Amino acid sequence: MIEQRSIKTDPSRIRDILAKSLELQDLTLSEISELLALDDAELWPVVFDAARRVKEKVYGRRVVLFAPLYLSNECLNDCLYCGFRKGNRDAVRKTLAIDEAVQEASLLAKRGYRRLLLVASEHNKLMGIGYFEKVVEAIYRETDIRILHMNSAPMSVDDFKRLKAAGVGVYQCFQETYHIPTYRYMHEKGSKADYAWRLSAMDRAVEAGFEDIGMGVLLGLYDWRWEVGALMAHSRRLINKYGFGPHTISVPRLQPAQGSRLNDWPNRVSDEDLRKIVAIYRLALPYVGVVVSTREHAEIRDELLLIGASQVSAGSKTSPLGYVDHGDTEQFETGDKRSLEEVIVKIAELGLMPSLCTACYREGRSGEMFRDLAQNQAMKGICHTNALLSLKEYIEDNASEDVKEKLERVLKAEIPENSTGLPDKFRLIEEGKRDIHV
Repeated sequence: MIEQRSIKTDPSRIRDILAKSLELQDLTLSEISELLALDDAELWPVVFDAARRVKEKVYGRRVVLFAPLYLSNECLNDCLYCGFRKGNRDAVRKTLAIDEAVQEASLLAKRGYRRLLLVASEHNKLMGIGYFEKVVEAIYRETDIRILHMNSAPMSVDDFKRLKAAGVGVYQCFQETYHIPTYRYMHEKGSKADYAWRLSAMDRAVEAGFEDIGMGVLLGLYDWRWEVGALMAHSRRLINKYGFGPHTISVPRLQPAQGSRLNDWPNRVSDEDLRKIVAIYRLALPYVGVVVSTREHAEIRDELLLIGASQVSAGSKTSPLGYVDHGDTEQFETGDKRSLEEVIVKIAELGLMPSLCTACYREGRSGEMFRDLAQNQAMKGICHTNALLSLKEYIEDNASEDVKEKLERVLKAEIPENSTGLPDKFRLIEEGKRDIHV
């Protein structure tokens, strides 16, 4: 790792780095370190604008929406910052039965979601690969959810193969912190205490056939500049080895949690620093999906969409059975309480395009192929068309009457600029045809 604080960058050098990123080239670790070391307040607006332009080159105006579905809060680990930790004696524990997971997914599908992220705590007696297979199979069979992703503890290669064969699109796992002394302090007990096993999870997932992987660090456990640099180094190693790196990078920021043992956060990440982190991720890996969860309050999430974020959760609950019955113990407190519909409307008001599309995972646009399409600006047109088609579905099936009129105006404004036969496709959707996509 390069020590960022020792680097002095001049404006011309920063502008050269931004120009390289605007050509959709991955930045080197040295160039990323120079951005991390930037302390010129007048240059950061230029960096933010470059990140916005890179995002538009790769993805256009589309913003992907999804929801997490928590399967359990019963955990054998004792992560100091988490409401699910084993030592939280006030926690009300719950693991979903298969039919309860289907009930949650069905409710979310009726609200308009087509993509869910299954989130599991770590308890090998309650939730092994067999349990995950049954949940995934049942949700696909009994609901209108089209793609499931998975955030779970690291697995063996054989178990990853089974998870992939079940139909999971993205495997997601956060290192939490790359700083080994901090990692050991935060994860005293349980299998998560094994730093190396967690660090090598992505290699095993890729070996098992996952081409789309999701990575991240929990911002606030250690110095964010060091963490971002380490995550970029991890990503670069994967790219060099496999030809692709993370499909998504999430920006979770430490939040209060019931039962947490962290009373003091010396590495707290400010809103301004969060803006910088999102911009650096976008510039460093132009093709990556930058994900912002409902940990964050509504105002900062809206701002981050205009800087470089390209995926957001909406209407999230962070406890098992949280959608059907409000749930019990949460993993952390959410900041953005808006519903899916409210977030969709806000995205449109920002001049962006809300998307409920799930096509790439089912059409084989993943891994190195996805990266090449994105960096050659071929994904932008595909993403925009599929965003419009998925939004039309949402209007027909899920939007309230007041919102339908607003969103129909959005679609109508797009037709003159789009040459993919949209009016005909919209008519098919109005007639009941579903899952039309490029």
